[in-house]
Amino acid sequence: MHLAASAIVLAIRPHGESGAIVRALTAEAGLMAGYVRGGRSRQLRPVLQPGNVILGEWRARTEEQLPALTVELMHSRAPMFREPLPAAAFEWATALTAAALPEGQPYPLVHSALEGLLDAIEAAPAARGWAAALVRYELLMLAELGFGLDLGRCAATGTNDDLAFVSPKSGIAVSRSGAVGYESRLLVLPRFVVAGGPAEWDDIVAGLKLSAHFLERDLLHGKAAEVLAARARLVDRLNRAVA
Repeated sequence: MHLAASAIVLAIRPHGESGAIVRALTAEAGLMAGYVRGGRSRQLRPVLQPGNVILGEWRARTEEQLPALTVELMHSRAPMFREPLPAAAFEWATALTAAALPEGQPYPLVHSALEGLLDAIEAAPAARGWAAALVRYELLMLAELGFGLDLGRCAATGTNDDLAFVSPKSGIAVSRSGAVGYESRLLVLPRFVVAGGPAEWDDIVAGLKLSAHFLERDLLHGKAAEVLAARARLVDRLNRAVA
């Protein structure tokens, strides 16, 4: 097996005395893991940071073997790790992607969306510049992996008018009239999720609660606790940033 491609670094795990197993997302082949010799060295630590873009070359004699990976830095987002909020956003977005995607299957929409999200965080570190894009990315991950929400019609009336809630059980939208008497049992559906455009902070908070419910139930159920802990740290910092 031989693959040379640009990739977004998602996760780095120590292996052996100085090596590292690196998981990175390519547009062509999806999530790829590889062993980087000296991956924890002083020279490579700044290269192998979540969110960085590398030129990777994966080589293995068989499909079952963990490939050897050599890396060259193409774009560094390391300066953003000096700021707690962008750093937490990078940590969560890359951890979610690494935990949820299967290896070796291309997800070009996910790659493109993650690249756009990381670019948005880098361009405008303040949360209002990218928090809505983060919600959309989380919902895209759900959709791409078969757990997408049905936001095109009301579960109660069958119409697409004034959709304002989502059923936490079915993931289907509910109109304002169809939700009368049941509002407390439903998740709020912010308008920007369906119609796009800008979002106020209350809408972003509602969007984060919406995506969190389905991420935890459907996509990350049984996954390592530290993945959800990364999201908790991000949400805490988001709340403090706008308090």
